[in-house]
Amino acid sequence: MHRRTYLGLLGSGAAGLSGCVRDTSGVDDAASDTTRTTGSSPTSATTETAAPPASTSEPTTTVSIHEDYETTEVEVRTPDGDPLGSVTAAIADTGELRYLGLSDTEFLPEDRGMLFVYENVGDRTFVMREMDFGIDIVYADADGTITRIHHAPEPAPDEDGNAQRYPGRGRFVLEVGFHWTTDRGITEGDQLAFTLPE
Repeated sequence: MHRRTYLGLLGSGAAGLSGCVRDTSGVDDAASDTTRTTGSSPTSATTETAAPPASTSEPTTTVSIHEDYETTEVEVRTPDGDPLGSVTAAIADTGELRYLGLSDTEFLPEDRGMLFVYENVGDRTFVMREMDFGIDIVYADADGTITRIHHAPEPAPDEDGNAQRYPGRGRFVLEVGFHWTTDRGITEGDQLAFTLPE
């Protein structure tokens, strides 16, 4: 299995929110990704469990987090290579996985995230469809350079999240907990470093 390491700067703004992704680049990634092979199958060994934070009203039972996804460690670095933070990210690299996003996730531990992978750089819009918590949406170019960061709050009780739209341009979109990037001083121009299975 070949692996590539992507480095890139983390931008401010247009990171796509989990759930609903709209690709405006003119390329139908959903169709191309559903037939794309990654060279490896999802690893059952990467199944992890986590308990929700004690300060929330979430149940205290252990639940699985993205057990059917391949995962990768994503580190955010300054342009000089200084580490700012890292998460274990579920990889959403097919149209089906990208559409579902984090909308089927009850909570997101601080050390977890989701990395949306596309074939090409393009203009995209993420929404907060059926989300139960707020997230940061980080768009990154083909080299992993952050181009935009959005801080997307959870939808109100009477909203479904479809009206919360977060546009950006990139090949990769990293979703992490709400204000995770702010808490770590992550800005545009910082870099994402991760390895993807080929």
